[in-house]
Amino acid sequence: MFFETPDNCLVSLDARTGEERWHLEIASFEEQYFSTMAPIVVGDHVLVGTGNDLDAPGFLQAFDPMTGALQWKFYTVPMKPGDPGFETWPSLDAARHGRRQVWVPGAYDPDTNYYIFGTGNPTPGYTGVARPGDNLFTCTLIAVDVDTGEMGWYFQTSPHDTHDWDSAQTPVLIDGVIDGQPRQLVSTAARNGYFFTVDRVTGVNVTTSRYGESANWASHVRERGSSNPDPRKEALIPGALVSPVEGGVTNWQPPAFSSDTGLFYTQENNGFNLLYLTDPDPRGSMGLGGKDRVVVGFQLVTPCRPSTTALETPSGVIPGPLVAAAAPPVLATAGGVLFTGDGSGNFVAFDAAGGELVWHSGIGNISNAPQTYQVAGRQHVLVAVNDRLFAFAMY
Repeated sequence: MFFETPDNCLVSLDARTGEERWHLEIASFEEQYFSTMAPIVVGDHVLVGTGNDLDAPGFLQAFDPMTGALQWKFYTVPMKPGDPGFETWPSLDAARHGRRQVWVPGAYDPDTNYYIFGTGNPTPGYTGVARPGDNLFTCTLIAVDVDTGEMGWYFQTSPHDTHDWDSAQTPVLIDGVIDGQPRQLVSTAARNGYFFTVDRVTGVNVTTSRYGESANWASHVRERGSSNPDPRKEALIPGALVSPVEGGVTNWQPPAFSSDTGLFYTQENNGFNLLYLTDPDPRGSMGLGGKDRVVVGFQLVTPCRPSTTALETPSGVIPGPLVAAAAPPVLATAGGVLFTGDGSGNFVAFDAAGGELVWHSGIGNISNAPQTYQVAGRQHVLVAVNDRLFAFAMY
């Protein structure tokens, strides 16, 4: 058993006895790193990421599961001249202090041997004047070879982000058909309100669509599929009306995909901020400072406020409102059921194809993604409400 501690230790326990096998520090707590990611075990690699809310560089690491020895370390920032992405920063100093943390687990593709994960926002977070350019590899999907730690491809979802819209949402691997040809794809519903599908072998964009009903921060979609930021939607001294809200159309909540319905399920939260620039210093403002925010209301559309939305894959088209107000993570099962919460204290199950409510239980607002497992041939679903676990038999 492997887990991270908030103060950056990777710990290995004997799963049968609970005895510690080894532990080691994976990042410096003195540099204000902190660890939030569940380790991912792929073959003889334990993959871990760390976080930092200041300006320390982000990285993904691989360790030997038997000994804890470091195998490789992949930085998500250019660390020396000539590194990939260096040309998208004004200087090496800006790049090395550009953050791009690895907050949550990604997805492993055994066909390509790529681990695909998303990175966090750049710093300064809200005042981008001191870091002109796209600022790679912030807010980016990255594919890394798990054996070598080398980058296979990247796709940036929010170039030159000035809104803290990480691309740390869980990517979903999908096998689809494009123009009559089978394709290996990966899709993500990004915090910025856009849905992206790329080829998971090459990273080439297949489709980009806006799923956030009120998202207005981008001027257009670039030829290669990334959303292009509109400078008029950055924080301004007189204020800028921006959607989505600071937390994004979705956030950390894991999405789900059903190969039976062909639908991708995710959170959708529509709303507007007025963003005021409070620090006009041309060097930018440290961390997430330099702006003030006023929430001016939620758009009266369907779905409105936090909802669970279904997107057709790979197009990202919303076939119609499927699920009423709900905000937590979702789980899609092969039995045609979608589990989530309704934000009003109920754990709920919907028909995955049509969105009709089929069951609910008033256990409180769920705080993690539901999980399903089988014991002695009987399927169960497990969910947490803060520090309590609830298990339900599905038949």
